[in-house]
Amino acid sequence: MNEKEILITLNHIKAGHIKFYRLVAVQIMPNHVHMVIKPNTEYSLERIIKGIKGVSARLINRSRDERGMIWMEEYFDRIIRTESDLEEKLKYMFENPVKAGFVEDGSKYHGWYFSSE
Repeated sequence: MNEKEILITLNHIKAGHIKFYRLVAVQIMPNHVHMVIKPNTEYSLERIIKGIKGVSARLINRSRDERGMIWMEEYFDRIIRTESDLEEKLKYMFENPVKAGFVEDGSKYHGWYFSSE
């Protein structure tokens, strides 16, 4: 996934904030995505993930003028139960592009978004 495709995905995920879930943070790497969201009661996590993957795949394929699979079918979820769990996950996400050598400061990475709500 290139920078343009990362931004396509990031903008799509941000667009679902409020309507489908509360977006706390998202980190989009070239080969995977980390999100911290709180689904709205009327939407299951499975439905939300399917929607994110389906729409973002169509948008990316349209930008490439191609067809094909973008995302793997599976996903891994974790329940965040405590403030320290949340802090640990956010720190990991923030540092991910630094550890990968993309940037020296995680806040400068184009695939990072954190909501202060």
